[in-house]
Amino acid sequence: MTPLNRRRLAIFRSSRRGMISLVVFGLLFFVSLFADLLANNKPILIRYDGAFYSPILRDYPETTFGGEFPTNAVYSDEELQKLIHDKGWILWPPIPYSYDTVLKGDGRKALLPPSWEHLLGTDDQARDVLARLIYGFRISVLFGFALTLLSAVIGIVAGAVQGYFGGLVDLLMQRFLEIWSSMPTLYLLIILASFIQPGFWVLLGIMLLFSWMSLVGLVRAEFLRGRNFDYVRAARALGMLDVRIMFRHILPNAMTASLTFLPFILAGSVTTLTSLDFLGFGLPVGSPSLGELLLQGKNNLTAPWLAFTGFFIIALMLSLLVFIGEAVRDAFNPRKVPA
Repeated sequence: MTPLNRRRLAIFRSSRRGMISLVVFGLLFFVSLFADLLANNKPILIRYDGAFYSPILRDYPETTFGGEFPTNAVYSDEELQKLIHDKGWILWPPIPYSYDTVLKGDGRKALLPPSWEHLLGTDDQARDVLARLIYGFRISVLFGFALTLLSAVIGIVAGAVQGYFGGLVDLLMQRFLEIWSSMPTLYLLIILASFIQPGFWVLLGIMLLFSWMSLVGLVRAEFLRGRNFDYVRAARALGMLDVRIMFRHILPNAMTASLTFLPFILAGSVTTLTSLDFLGFGLPVGSPSLGELLLQGKNNLTAPWLAFTGFFIIALMLSLLVFIGEAVRDAFNPRKVPA
């Protein structure tokens, strides 16, 4: 590690708020990656008649456990559980419900208040809120990471080409960016989502059409400045390829400004997905979604735990990302000194 990077790391570590936010966000995201092991209506492991089975990895017919029907086993069925317990045992996840598990049984199951059985209650479709929250957090962060990464790659390449070559290339691309950025992004997203069947990758592609412009201006400015440096002119005079000069000699300097904006772009990506889900133009119906949880809170004011849960988790996620972004910005600030 170079002395400069050690200095940046020391400054980042000296930011207590940034470090705590990074640890908390990393821990929440790491836990959400194992959502299938934490919240699932299928057992993690079954021992039956001396053999082991893992229903979360593959489906088994009911006849495997002594049932009568060759269809996929429904492990919430009490009769099937009794058959398994007669010759073995069942290891359930801590939350025995998946994001799409609809609770059934005697009495009302929808809009149940928080209890020991359902720590955050149930929604208006009788689904466990905590299970949907874990899955929704995971898909929101993964969507944000994917959109941020792809947007950064496209934006950096576009800004590099625009700033390095300048002239007519810069002029034409700048006019295109002015026209493209002036479009009402949210309305266009809603219109496109209403014509195309929404899905994770389809929605990612639609949002990518407009999100890549966030870093173009920064990278363009760095390349306009860096292309006139002496070492760049010397490399060009020696016959080095333009691509190699751009991405080996100038890009490292441009990345300093770009990296400080990535946490804020991630926060904006999560916010956009949540907004589309809240308006009904986001992920497919039934998908675990933080925006859909907020919508349920708005539609069911007599169940305040829905609105409070959605608001708290989104506020916490965005606050953590903003604090991380501020710490990264300070780390790359040349005037900042380690505490």
